[in-house]
Amino acid sequence: MASRKICLALGFLAFLWAKLGAQNKTEELQCRLMGKFNLTGYVDAKNHSLIIAGLFPIHSRTIPVDESILEPVSPMCEGFNFRGFRWMKTMIHTIKEINERKDILPNHTLGYQIFDSCYTITKAMESALVFLTGQEEFKPNFRNSTGSILAALVGSGGSSLSVAASRILGLYYLPQVGYTSSCSILSDKFQFPSYLRVIPSDKIQSEAMVNLIKHFGWVWVGAIAADDDYGKYGVKTFKEKMETANLCVAFSETIPKIYSNEKMQKAVNAVKNSTARVIVLYTSDIDLSPFVLEMIHHNITDRTWIASEAWITSALIAKPEYFPYFGGSIGFAIPRAVIPGLKEFLYDVHPSKDPNDVLTIEFWQTAFNCTWPNSSVPYNVDHRVNMTGKEDRLYDMSDHLCTGEEKLEDLKNTYLDISQLRTTNNVKQAVYTIAYALDRLSRCQEGRGPYSPNNTCAYIPTFDLWQLMYYMKEISFEMHDGKQMILDENGDVFSGHYDILNWQLDDNGEISFATVGKFNFKSTTKFELVIPNNSSIFWNTESSKLPYSVCTDVCPPGTRKGVRQGQPICCFDCIPCADGYVSEKPGQRECDSCGEDDWSNAQKSKCVPKEVEFLAYEEALGFTLVILSIFGALVVLAVMAVYVIHRHTPLVKANDRELSFLLQMSLVIILLSSMLFIGKPLNWSCMARQTTLALGFCLCLSSILGKTISLFFAYRISVSKTRLISMHPIIRKLIVLICVLGEIGVCSAYLVLEPPRVYKNIEPQNVKIIFECNEGSIEFLCSIFGFDVLLALLCFLTTFVARQLPDNYYEGKCITFGMLVFFIVWISFVPAYLSTKGKFKVAVEIFAILASSYGLLGCIFLPKCFIILLRPKRNTEETVGGRVPTVDRSIQLTSASVSSELNNTAVSTVLDE
Repeated sequence: MASRKICLALGFLAFLWAKLGAQNKTEELQCRLMGKFNLTGYVDAKNHSLIIAGLFPIHSRTIPVDESILEPVSPMCEGFNFRGFRWMKTMIHTIKEINERKDILPNHTLGYQIFDSCYTITKAMESALVFLTGQEEFKPNFRNSTGSILAALVGSGGSSLSVAASRILGLYYLPQVGYTSSCSILSDKFQFPSYLRVIPSDKIQSEAMVNLIKHFGWVWVGAIAADDDYGKYGVKTFKEKMETANLCVAFSETIPKIYSNEKMQKAVNAVKNSTARVIVLYTSDIDLSPFVLEMIHHNITDRTWIASEAWITSALIAKPEYFPYFGGSIGFAIPRAVIPGLKEFLYDVHPSKDPNDVLTIEFWQTAFNCTWPNSSVPYNVDHRVNMTGKEDRLYDMSDHLCTGEEKLEDLKNTYLDISQLRTTNNVKQAVYTIAYALDRLSRCQEGRGPYSPNNTCAYIPTFDLWQLMYYMKEISFEMHDGKQMILDENGDVFSGHYDILNWQLDDNGEISFATVGKFNFKSTTKFELVIPNNSSIFWNTESSKLPYSVCTDVCPPGTRKGVRQGQPICCFDCIPCADGYVSEKPGQRECDSCGEDDWSNAQKSKCVPKEVEFLAYEEALGFTLVILSIFGALVVLAVMAVYVIHRHTPLVKANDRELSFLLQMSLVIILLSSMLFIGKPLNWSCMARQTTLALGFCLCLSSILGKTISLFFAYRISVSKTRLISMHPIIRKLIVLICVLGEIGVCSAYLVLEPPRVYKNIEPQNVKIIFECNEGSIEFLCSIFGFDVLLALLCFLTTFVARQLPDNYYEGKCITFGMLVFFIVWISFVPAYLSTKGKFKVAVEIFAILASSYGLLGCIFLPKCFIILLRPKRNTEETVGGRVPTVDRSIQLTSASVSSELNNTAVSTVLDE
């Protein structure tokens, strides 16, 4: 039983399988299109060799579909676009013009199949599919849906529409020539292998915008883009070029394609709250229209708008009532042209010519605000969401019927405005690009063709699409106005220019597009911005002057830019330059270091020569020291004169008269050598000052040593109470000579081997250059002055021992006090010298020189001069001589007694004169 049930079940399944297979075969044979796309347009395909397709935004949007309907529905369109209607008519006019010419495709005629893209991606996609397959056949016939061969497509209008259509058409390598799609991504031949265009890429337009911004000195610019490929890629390229130019984008917002109050308010608030007064608008006129109404609603003025080519000349935006908000806009437009015969062709339109021409009927109804008799074509339909968030459903069917007698000459709308034929001329160029490529393909001679093998040719109408693309790449031809149209390997315009337009009001209160400059380009590397006269530009600002758009004002000279963390480079703090650094130009990123001999001024705006410091003769301190030096020298000379006059008196003859003269001469040298320390140091003065001073002290101290040795021997005689054998008087002179010669030798070696040099000292105070003497070898310097110190110590020790000699004039005590003053001055000099800088260091050294010189002069010679000049009665042999109170009175210890002793014998206890 079980096996029987299984057999029955298997048999039933086999029956069902057979029935289902038969049903599928029946359905396959009966496959039909369940519906059609709702497309409107124009077709003229009969009796023509080839067809050129066209896509134009004759309407601006589609009517939203009822979401409750689950099946796919092809929406209808609304919002008649006079501008798109004119573009479509221009294509028809151009094709008719080509068919009438005998120099282009003389043996062939062109037809057309044109659809309304409604400025939406869905309609562009529907149209692309219909161009390829049609909607009538049970089995699609590729490129032959109208009965003639499809050669290429002109369109699709906006960049997003071209991108969408090209992704389908590019699969079959169908040539597509854009007339207003400037999105940079369309240059990518990997994604869009068959797309070409007669409008410059947005890479060039972005470069033009950045050059314009740099020209006017703006650094802080906002950016608003449409929420589509045109806006997004355009702003992306714009930002990249702004960053390369070290300029900043203050904000970047998008305008929603489908109205969203939240998104729209975000863009409005960005404009309202930003400090940027210059804003780039990368959008089409249709997408921009709601944003314009928002600006008016919020009363946002005092902004300068940089317009892209998609809306700068749009009559939809350029309305007089919008001028207070968008007047003064400056932007780029493709070149204007005059198209012969187009005006008459545009006027040759009337609904009565074809009752089924729904687009012409809608044009007539919209233009004259009437209803065409017996027509169900609506107009002024708007299902968009308004600014309150509610949906408008307006079917404004006028009660006024059209008579057909309305005159187009009375209209003032975009369709009949031929004063700004810019994109319209691009449509003409796009059609001619296809026509010239087909013409060259048709003129190919067999055996000389471009195709392998055997240099074959392609023929109309059997050519493959890739064969036509061969002729379209890098095509070059001359248009009716004499301008060259050249496409590069990417299908982009190779060279050309943008017109720079400025919105101004004419005498009639209408907006005029004043041409204020040009932006020339060649390839993507050579650019030139030409604005001959900035004063011709109207600025819609409170002051009517060039707008000022910065995040932070330019840092003035004397400051540098300080980066604000997390903010663009155009937002910065102005940090004062450090001492010794300057910024001479406004807006410098870094402060420049001044040279070694310069320093920054108080404002840190320029380098000025540093203050040069040295002990000058002109200043009070230097002048005082010079006076003291000269005065001291004069006093010494006066003392020398006194000594010369009274050279035969006992007091002068006492203790070696010649040494006294040498001592006086050395003091003059020392005092005058201090003047070498004053004034701007030079190499010769640096070499002379220390050596002269050292030699002067050497002569002075060796002379004193000669005196103190005689006193020392006298003291030894008095202590030992014996007559000691003494040296001859010439020996004292030899001591002086040997000491001086030794000092001269050391000084000579010093000057030859490592002499002093002038030195610019900038270490103590950077603001000053202290001219000093670099003493060269410290070892040599210590040697020459160390020898003087040794002489001073010997002088002090010998005279200190002999200070108690019993003489009426105690010269030993005077020399002792003089040497004490000498040591006190120079010991005090060391810490004072080390603790001072600059010219005061030199002044301390001069003061020490003068003080020690005055001390020796006062202690050694002042008492003698007092006796010689004021107490002459004491200047006698008896008074000066005196007797030593010792047991042996025969020993004469005064200078006078020593003199008499030397006259009687060759040897004596003390050396004479």
